[in-house]
Amino acid sequence: MLEQENRNKWNRIISFVKERFGDGEEPDIDVVLFLIGVRELGLPPKRKSFKKDQKLELMHIAICRLLSPYGYYKLIGQDQEGWPHYELQKKLPHLKAGEQSILMKEAVIRYFDEEIWED
Repeated sequence: MLEQENRNKWNRIISFVKERFGDGEEPDIDVVLFLIGVRELGLPPKRKSFKKDQKLELMHIAICRLLSPYGYYKLIGQDQEGWPHYELQKKLPHLKAGEQSILMKEAVIRYFDEEIWED
């Protein structure tokens, strides 16, 4: 369970994403990961012409970026098209689904605190 402060931060992130990119629906973590991936790739978030495999790759980029500060991944460069590539640095711990969700939400909160919010 996320601590109250982190729950408040998570709700702020969800509201932010919903206001800017939502279509009236509450975004889930996959939407947030996709948008972080798009941001890390450096493309406008409104672009809608990604193929399914590219969407999955964008989410993978986000996961790698989010877990980099924890020492799990390291950015090793970009390919000719500008897509970032990461290398696994240490094995991810075996986590239950709920624990994975908490880790990802905490990593998203950290990312927003460091990269998005200006306060």
